[in-house]
Amino acid sequence: MYDRIQELTDEQKTKIHDSSMDLLKNIGIVFNDDEALEIFKKHGLKVEGRTVFFEENHIRKALETVPSRFTVHARNPEKSLVIGEDDFVFVPGYGAPYVITMDGKQREAKMEDYDNFCKLVHTSKFINMNGWMMVEPSDMSPATVHMDMTLSNILLSDKPFMGSPVSRQGALDGIEMAAILWGGKGQILDRPVTVSLINSLSPLQFSEEMTGSLIELARHGQATVVASLIMAGASGPVTLDGVLTLQNAEILAGITLAQMVKEGVPVIYGSTSSAMDMKTGGLSIGAPELSKNIVYTAQMARFYDLPSRSGGGLTDSMSVDAQAGVESALGLYTAARNGINFILHSCGILGSYIAMSYEKFIVDEELCGMVQQILKPLPITDESIGLEMIKDVGIGGEYLTHPKTLQLCRTEFFLPNLMSRSDYDTWAMDGKKKTGELADEKVSHRLAAYEKPDIDPDIEKELTQFVVNRKNS
Repeated sequence: MYDRIQELTDEQKTKIHDSSMDLLKNIGIVFNDDEALEIFKKHGLKVEGRTVFFEENHIRKALETVPSRFTVHARNPEKSLVIGEDDFVFVPGYGAPYVITMDGKQREAKMEDYDNFCKLVHTSKFINMNGWMMVEPSDMSPATVHMDMTLSNILLSDKPFMGSPVSRQGALDGIEMAAILWGGKGQILDRPVTVSLINSLSPLQFSEEMTGSLIELARHGQATVVASLIMAGASGPVTLDGVLTLQNAEILAGITLAQMVKEGVPVIYGSTSSAMDMKTGGLSIGAPELSKNIVYTAQMARFYDLPSRSGGGLTDSMSVDAQAGVESALGLYTAARNGINFILHSCGILGSYIAMSYEKFIVDEELCGMVQQILKPLPITDESIGLEMIKDVGIGGEYLTHPKTLQLCRTEFFLPNLMSRSDYDTWAMDGKKKTGELADEKVSHRLAAYEKPDIDPDIEKELTQFVVNRKNS
């Protein structure tokens, strides 16, 4: 297939791999968790203090047992998803402490905002998986809010959802709640029902919280994304080649730990590394370097036959403007077109992860639908070509009133719910509304029309009581 985006050669991918192996063998990775160090020692790895040194055979053995494709189950079985190989999912924004409103004001996110984003995900035609930390609610206790968020995920949407990786105990709380939902731990041990995000601490470290979470999630058969977010020029090399090598070493180390805990547990190879803005010293996620890194991350994941993760609708802009549209479209389309399987931050993010926006969620959501339509393959069959129809219409005829046009007029093309295709007079008559204003209206309509999905009342009661009891304890 012809494409102007660089396809790394086998020799180039092997060069990155070999360079990563050099780092893992001679520099090592720090794991700030005692159990992780014991697991590595048990499997014959050299450990000095908290630094673990990997031989290539340890990495290769782990890679042999990671599935290239797996199912994450939803409480509504019709909404379960396959991740890996040719299958991909769109997941909302993650980790924003603030909300930026339509009038450009920034405020702290609250639990009501979190619930609202769960409702928007549930009612979305294109976002097919719920997140976990769409926003960080400032009005809830930091020690227990992970349970409130997981409870909202379960009760307010019946789509698959991301799990709680804030700490070892946070992961265990999420596993207990999933076990209540699915009828016991035995029902989820070899049946992934969550996907949790495990981030390395670049360069060449994993925190105690992330490591403990990874161990418990793997032990209980739950899928994880092992991801590296390197800021090129600050927390990693200034060259993207160097970034690829460093992030590859970190990701492979985390994947190896997961497989040592439980062989065959699903793990996704992930990155949202990007460039440091050399003028401000901050991370730029709207930079073209982010999209370039997405391309090569996807290629390295395929090199190891692993599912992949990257960012999607990402921008440095603080408003739903042209900059946000350009940067988000480039990131999202690059991820989907280049084979990323788990596209996190698909919708809602503003300001380099600092905030979520309701209006941006709606705009990005429509972008996801457009990308899906672009990637939908043509069948190229006798029926789809319709040669007899073309002959029947003949020279100088028209297709508008043809029965096949009438049959397919609502399904063949992408029909936008937000983007304007009207003429100037119609647009002017409707108030000359900009895309962000239209999105703001649609947020209100969506939330007003939301209906909570059915769930067994006894399960809901048990889940709610679990959260109450844990908070009291």
